[in-house]
Amino acid sequence: MTVEPFPQWLRPPPGGFVAEDLDRLPDLPPRTELIDGSLVFVSPQAKFHMQAINLLAFALNPLAPAHLRIRREMSVTLGRDQRPEPDIIAVHADRDGGPELTTYQADDVVLAIEVVSVESRTRDRERKPQLYARAGITHFWRVENVDGRPVVYVYELDPATKTYALTGIHHDRLRLSVPFEIDIDLTEIDRW
Repeated sequence: MTVEPFPQWLRPPPGGFVAEDLDRLPDLPPRTELIDGSLVFVSPQAKFHMQAINLLAFALNPLAPAHLRIRREMSVTLGRDQRPEPDIIAVHADRDGGPELTTYQADDVVLAIEVVSVESRTRDRERKPQLYARAGITHFWRVENVDGRPVVYVYELDPATKTYALTGIHHDRLRLSVPFEIDIDLTEIDRW
């Protein structure tokens, strides 16, 4: 049995990795995130995760106003050592960048959505919302798998405390007026 050498780039530099390292390090696995200066490798995607992302992204695209764009699985630089990759984001159209763009900045993002996975439960429920709120992203949704159906927890930023306040829990239908008019039948997940 041949043991492959430990890749040198996996060794964190003094002070940890920084956001720009995700564009410089060779052969990073797809969807690598940077949380608190550490590389986070995403596990293979479960069917529910993929279906929930598809349902929301395809439903949000035609609903988004002209000044916003819906993007999937793009990283957002929140600080020197923070570059998570939300499952879906809504960004300002005038800051959407060209085809070589690899990351958005926090102030480009209006909405961040995380579909909770088993292996990323704590990050998706606790750490990422803290980071998004501190960075000033106004809207955050957390999507949970409840018996194979998506349940969407909707949060809005309290600018005074820089924390999220829960504004609703949506089981079968997601009907909102912010960040834009939204009406999504969540029971349609099996179509995706």
